[in-house]
Amino acid sequence: LPSSHSYRGLTLVLTFLSYTSYHLSRKPISIVKSQLHPNCSALGPNPHNDSNNTNWCSWAPFDGENYKELFGALDNAFLVAYAIGMFISGIFGERLPLRYYLSGGMVLSGLFTALFGLGYFWDIHVLWYFIVVQVCNGLVQTTGWPAVVACVGNWFGKGKRGLIMGIWNSHTSVGNILGSLIAGAWVSSAWGLSFVVPGIIIIAVGIICFFFLVEYPEDVDCSPPLHHVMTTSEKDPEAVTSNEGPLSVSGQSSVEHSNSPKEPAEEPEAISFLGALRIPGVVEFSLCLLFAKLVSYTFLYWLPLYIVNVAHFGAKEAGDLSTLFDVGGILGGIFAGLISDYTGGRATTCCVMLVVAAPMLFLYNHVGQNGIGTSIAMLIICGALVNGPYALITTAVSADLGTHESLKGNAKALSTVTAIIDGTGSVGAALGPLLAGLISPTGWNNVFYMLIAADVLACLLLARVVVKEARGWCGPMARQRGYVVT
Repeated sequence: LPSSHSYRGLTLVLTFLSYTSYHLSRKPISIVKSQLHPNCSALGPNPHNDSNNTNWCSWAPFDGENYKELFGALDNAFLVAYAIGMFISGIFGERLPLRYYLSGGMVLSGLFTALFGLGYFWDIHVLWYFIVVQVCNGLVQTTGWPAVVACVGNWFGKGKRGLIMGIWNSHTSVGNILGSLIAGAWVSSAWGLSFVVPGIIIIAVGIICFFFLVEYPEDVDCSPPLHHVMTTSEKDPEAVTSNEGPLSVSGQSSVEHSNSPKEPAEEPEAISFLGALRIPGVVEFSLCLLFAKLVSYTFLYWLPLYIVNVAHFGAKEAGDLSTLFDVGGILGGIFAGLISDYTGGRATTCCVMLVVAAPMLFLYNHVGQNGIGTSIAMLIICGALVNGPYALITTAVSADLGTHESLKGNAKALSTVTAIIDGTGSVGAALGPLLAGLISPTGWNNVFYMLIAADVLACLLLARVVVKEARGWCGPMARQRGYVVT
């Protein structure tokens, strides 16, 4: 294969494995919760001859009646730290070598993941230890997403970015599935290994990335991709200096400045936080992702319980069914990327999927549990419509905005823009499960009304960008028909 194709493939594989391992290390906490506070009566009589203690098999401090609140504290400690840290992470990501930043973050993430599990072997029973580990883990895990999106964005141009990133984004679901299987292998025998083993895995992948990940095409004498499909000569004559196309395979550049490899240190100065906010579309897509991720993470944390309570399935069957939502998310991400590449309308694609998602959520709540076949179909459809826009915004849209033509070729914006967008979305990820927990006692219907309202708000926030895209389509059509466009 030509060298550029080989390096693109290597970048995709390494970044895919990297973020798969990030999600793999996040999943054990949801699996181990059932072991920290199990149903002790199902295990037989109390061997300590204390008939009044019905939680004798639970792990302190999660052996009290407030164990649900303590589990919620663990979740929120991670999610809030992740949301706050994401805004800071992108700024560091632009100013440090991406390979060092990503690898270092993965090693630290593996360390804090393993430390949670070592609490089992060290016989730790104080809440603050687990909370501090979760906060630290949430902060260091923010190194992952801005770094991997920036690496992929550096190698792939806008032409096929949506489809490629839609397929690549399946790492989230793959990581969740592998994390469940690995954590489940030791959860009943020694739950500490459910954290230690994923921690070792992410450290190992981080070391591999340190030795083999290539940040920029220029570092290996490959041509950089074409980030803008529009004709830029009308706006900026200097902006025409690019390679032959978005997927050029030539190792030799036709541009003068690419004759000598350009080190990351020679790049223009990294963009500031406020400068990234001024890029057209960053604010709109960030706020849209807040509500889209709110819906997605509410399903992630509450869907199994909803299936148990409404469809009256067992815990295992509900868990198996809930994975179909992730399957739909993979299909939705690929479909959204493919359609947005073909039409050139990222915002319009997101908006249409969000509009259709609202009534589908209503239907799932009312008729989705009428049979196993109906439930399977509705879960896949809802997963595609909910996670499709979420996947598109966090991948292709973030890369597009981080290489926006207003930056005039400055590559030092991808990480910051990605962090702003995903950081804002992470606020929604923290709010969604919290609101669902507060609203669910009043009825599941109200939870779904909240999710539908969030979908509608996400759609409305993209209205201005959708109108801009529509005008862009109407202009060429009007010129082809002989109309004058003003």
